[in-house]
Amino acid sequence: MKALIIDDEDDVRQVVRLSLGRVGGMDVADASSGDAGISLAAATNPDFILLDLMMPEMDGVETLCRLREDPRTSSIPVIFLTAKALPSEIERLRKLGALDVVVKPFNPMTLADQLRSILGVSG
Repeated sequence: MKALIIDDEDDVRQVVRLSLGRVGGMDVADASSGDAGISLAAATNPDFILLDLMMPEMDGVETLCRLREDPRTSSIPVIFLTAKALPSEIERLRKLGALDVVVKPFNPMTLADQLRSILGVSG
């Protein structure tokens, strides 16, 4: 599976990259901003995007909206990664088109399996 991580925090991207790549056996690309992530998604066509909600300049919601507007990226499943775990916020993100939400902090050893379960694919 090809994963794309869009998160402005270097340490989060590194942990997720190791978790999905080394532990989960996925091909992982990452971007540090919404703009860079949108370009990378269009160029690489990942199987899914793990998207941070709170980023400077372009937040996760705006990034999701822009991904949905582009025919090249409109059907890529997006899973938010956020510390904002209120049920109302999770429901709002799903209504905006997110497949699901993974809450920070997450377990790096089980993240790949958690994402596969959300996506409905086997390891």
